[in-house]
Amino acid sequence: MTQATDPHAPSDERASRARVIRKVAPYLWPKDAPAMRTRVVLSMVLLVVAKLIAVYTPILYKGAVDTLAGEGVPPVALGAIGLTVAYGVARMLNVGFQQLRDAVFAPVAQRALRQLALETFHHIHRLSMRYHISRRTGGLSRIIERGVKGVEFLLRFLLFSIAPLILELLLVAIILTVLFDAWYLLIVVVTIAAYVWFTLAVTEWRVRLRKQMNDQDTDANQKAIDSLLNYETVKYFNAEQREAARYDNAMKGYETAALKTAYSLSFLNAGQSLFITLGLIGVMLLAAIGVQNGTLTVGDFVMVNAYMIQITVPLNFLGSVYREIRQALVDMGEMFDLLEQPAEITTRPNAKPLQISGGEIELDNVQFGYDRSREILKGISFSIKPGQSVAIVGATGSGKSTIGRLLFRFYDVWDGALKIDGQDVRDLTQDSLHAAIGVVPQDTVLFNDTIRYNIAYGRDGASQDDIENAARAAQIHDFIQSLPEGYDTTVGERGLKLSGGEKQRVGIARTLLKDPPILLLDEATSALDSDTERDIQAALDRAGQGRTVIMIAHRLSTVAEADQIVVLEQGTIVETGTHDDLLARGGRYAQLWSRQKAEEVRASA
Repeated sequence: MTQATDPHAPSDERASRARVIRKVAPYLWPKDAPAMRTRVVLSMVLLVVAKLIAVYTPILYKGAVDTLAGEGVPPVALGAIGLTVAYGVARMLNVGFQQLRDAVFAPVAQRALRQLALETFHHIHRLSMRYHISRRTGGLSRIIERGVKGVEFLLRFLLFSIAPLILELLLVAIILTVLFDAWYLLIVVVTIAAYVWFTLAVTEWRVRLRKQMNDQDTDANQKAIDSLLNYETVKYFNAEQREAARYDNAMKGYETAALKTAYSLSFLNAGQSLFITLGLIGVMLLAAIGVQNGTLTVGDFVMVNAYMIQITVPLNFLGSVYREIRQALVDMGEMFDLLEQPAEITTRPNAKPLQISGGEIELDNVQFGYDRSREILKGISFSIKPGQSVAIVGATGSGKSTIGRLLFRFYDVWDGALKIDGQDVRDLTQDSLHAAIGVVPQDTVLFNDTIRYNIAYGRDGASQDDIENAARAAQIHDFIQSLPEGYDTTVGERGLKLSGGEKQRVGIARTLLKDPPILLLDEATSALDSDTERDIQAALDRAGQGRTVIMIAHRLSTVAEADQIVVLEQGTIVETGTHDDLLARGGRYAQLWSRQKAEEVRASA
């Protein structure tokens, strides 16, 4: 209905709505679930039965009135009392069949919601690192929330409000034409046509206002979440009032849009009431004249009134239902736009699992940049032998961490190749690649759950002994045991209840539990003090035995024991060698080493 009767919407918008309905249809009629299809058919049957009873109910009412007034012939010979009881039973059956219909259809709707929510969740995780770096978490959560709710609303009300309304209007029109004359039908048709035209025209205007309100709501929600996620930064810069003003400014825009939406709703409701009232008066006048002329009975007058009231209720409901369906289509369109967002990094159709024979890593003339206008790595080539530890050092922005992201295949190289045991990472399944690499990032982010859960995240199904052994290796077991709740201690959102060093050690334990053949340490000890760093470094050295280890480091003291050190400068390799060799050369590495030692001396002084 919304597609055919909406002449105000641009053609591309109507096409977007049609696309949304096409995408929702498979959830309503799932091919792989015959039981769900049976429920849909049964709910439709119950819908028709309920409407037939609803349309016949005023006829029983008319019969009871005519019997009491001594006029006309009742539809069934039950007497006034019997007809009154039959009228009450019919109303109860109508409500009963409607509720049964809802109960039968509920599993269909809930299954559709679950499938769509799961598909959206999977898709978001498939999207590339580039997308997640630029996304807005608060806005994204609102899009998903509104989209899923929109699907539920559309499935329920498109079937159980619009379809029943159309069926009921047709049946009432037939009855009015057969039992009375075409003038009644003409008044009803004109009333409905005027009502629908007014409703759709005003609703299109209101939808644009609602879209503005949603945009303002999303913006305000995003600012609130950003501020809360950066709680410490807000405190550091004494910016509580600044953040409150920023949030209030966004809410001011929401308030303005919400007021416009409320005013337009009052206008819509008043107009709808006007059309319905005029139609009701017209039909009742015809019936009253018929009673006065003796061509109609009092029961006919009452029946006409009952039919008009009966269609008035769903017509009034049509206004709100159409508005919600229209909004649901907008919300679902945003969600399906998200689902159609292409994943930049995908597993190729002929991809094979990674086969680790030793863990050799080779970068062959790798060129890459996060933006085509700015190249980060400019033809990098080096190899890491199986079981070897290689450190990548250099100034900030030289491309150290970028190599780690390319190895994990968060991005693909522009040119050249990155291989593991001779296998190009682009030709491998992502699951096998990710399973083979353990990463300890510079900033470990933890789930808002227990310490046990966060460490056990490294390997699904890990036992408590495995978790504790990994914690001991990361030098955090004793600290955990000292906590009142031990391993059941909740770490808070993003791990904020723990210090930086404690978070880092939990992250190290998590990676050690994963037990991968390749370790990527991206500034793994940067948040630790010198004493703890030495302990953790020893644990990492033990964990790296028999594995290929890549250490991305700014603090050079942590890489002095590496088998090979690669020095980057503005995306190119300027030096390679062992710590002693590079110091003896007196080149870039020696300069960095001397500078850091001088800084440490000044800091200690």
